[in-house]
Amino acid sequence: MTGAALTLPEELLLLALDPVRGKPYCRGRFLEYGVAGAALAELELQGRIAEERGRVVVVNPLDPPDPLLAVFLRSLPPPGKGGFPSGASARRWVRQAGRRAGGLYLDALVERGVLRRETRRFLGLLPYHRHPAGPGSRAEQVLRGYEESRAAGHPDRRGRLLAALAAAVELPAVVRGGDRRARAATRTLVREEWPAQAVHRNVRQDKAARAGGGGSGGGDGGGNGGGD
Repeated sequence: MTGAALTLPEELLLLALDPVRGKPYCRGRFLEYGVAGAALAELELQGRIAEERGRVVVVNPLDPPDPLLAVFLRSLPPPGKGGFPSGASARRWVRQAGRRAGGLYLDALVERGVLRRETRRFLGLLPYHRHPAGPGSRAEQVLRGYEESRAAGHPDRRGRLLAALAAAVELPAVVRGGDRRARAATRTLVREEWPAQAVHRNVRQDKAARAGGGGSGGGDGGGNGGGD
């Protein structure tokens, strides 16, 4: 099972998690948004959904082979059943699905041996999880593939989507890596790739709420980010 092809949500998680400490390089809630956005990106690549003016529309409701992608495809309004306007708001769907998506994909990678799960306690009381690399980890392979894609200017759509999603969740190695031209190109990708744009809008909303002292509706927790 560890040799199965990775989906975009899985690639993003492996790119975002420290393989030794098991802690995200970015805020946990941002990563959850990113995993949800990556699920939409994977469904689009497989021809299951399309984007129309900020809304996600199902164009092929048949379940994809991947069981998790099937779960998220079924969570979207079926063709002709979404009312007016049709489909679901990409930004709202990412926000609502983020925590569930992050948890399900982490569970799946732990089950396959790609990640391990370590339970710790914050101040000796509140439990939280870390997810270091497991014996079947392909984190180095994902990182190498990302770096090769960046060096080549992300020539294929899949590579562009992964880079855009990684930038949208503010992964430091992506938003600060490379020269000025490379960083500018990555910011452009976020604007051009609608799943990443939906993620980025939620990240901005949380940051604005945090700066203003209000609630973000999401916090920094989740299965990825709590504790130290």
